[in-house]
Amino acid sequence: MCGIVGLFLKTPRLEDQLGHHFSRMLATMGSRGPDSSGFAIYGNPAPPGSLKVTLQHPADAFDWSAVADSLGERFYKRPTFRVVSTHAVFTVAAAEAEVRKLLGSAHPDVTIMSVGMNIEIMKEVGTPESVIARFGLEKVVGSHAIGHTRMATESAVTTQGSHPFSTGFDLCLVHNGSLSNHSRLRDNLRREGIVFQTDNDSEVAAGYLTSHLRKGETLAGSLTHALQDLDGFYTFTVGTSRGFAVLRDRIACKPAIIAETDEYVAMASEFRALAVLPGIAEARLWEPEPATVYSWSRAA
Repeated sequence: MCGIVGLFLKTPRLEDQLGHHFSRMLATMGSRGPDSSGFAIYGNPAPPGSLKVTLQHPADAFDWSAVADSLGERFYKRPTFRVVSTHAVFTVAAAEAEVRKLLGSAHPDVTIMSVGMNIEIMKEVGTPESVIARFGLEKVVGSHAIGHTRMATESAVTTQGSHPFSTGFDLCLVHNGSLSNHSRLRDNLRREGIVFQTDNDSEVAAGYLTSHLRKGETLAGSLTHALQDLDGFYTFTVGTSRGFAVLRDRIACKPAIIAETDEYVAMASEFRALAVLPGIAEARLWEPEPATVYSWSRAA
């Protein structure tokens, strides 16, 4: 089945409450996806000239200082980093392509979860409750968040196969459903230079959006093209540095519901994940229409 949740705060005044509300939403979707869980948080941007790189290694006691040393030697300044369970978030003064190249050669056992100015992705095998506790999600501060609880259907239950997937700068995607033409699309996207870490069909959808965005298309335009090129069933929620978007396939096979107030926009696979939010009784509620792109963002 899988469960999706997203929470976008319209005002910075509420950013210190993001983790509290979002973690409750994610936990509520546990029955839809007990295999693994993950989330993307947007907030605390990297300083100008730097970027944030979220990395993962399966060992709880992994020596992240060795990675910092490698980055410092290559880019002449040792990056700062913080460790969160099996993940570490580095702030690096370098270009994305150079960081990816160095990590791929010097630390191939480390997985790049996300790269961007604002995004941090953390995910692991286990129930949402265990992931929330592991990464201290309840105390996270930010502008918006997207999460997923997985019941695996198309690939193995692994950390890398969990959602969200990020194949581009500050971009991520979560997916409820399945794609039937992902193998062919993956081959085509690889020829364009899109890098995939798994055989998961949902990662192909993320790569597809990255490809179109790199060609100068808007997110709304890229999602509209997806309706023509992605075969299968899907509800997508896509995160960007400024906001998020929701799209269902042409027959709206997979569930979704959206709530909007003056202070936030929230989406989930089921209403019970929205019922935990403050002011939900006064919110405007609706089921997103098939083949229609919905998006929200803050001003740049």
